[in-house]
Amino acid sequence: MSLYSASLITKIEELRKKMTVVALEKGITSKESLHISQELDELLNDYEQYKKNEISEKKHQK
Repeated sequence: MSLYSASLITKIEELRKKMTVVALEKGITSKESLHISQELDELLNDYEQYKKNEISEKKHQK
């Protein structure tokens, strides 16, 4: 696992925890919950793209 990948996973886990706390305290439809959810979506998309690129690179190396 690369440093970039580990960093993304750490950020994703931190935001998931934060989103859960905020959603429980302020409601799932609060502006803050929605903002965190959007940030989390971006990180998850980044991670998915990273994994796709990693798989593609491994296929080309063979």
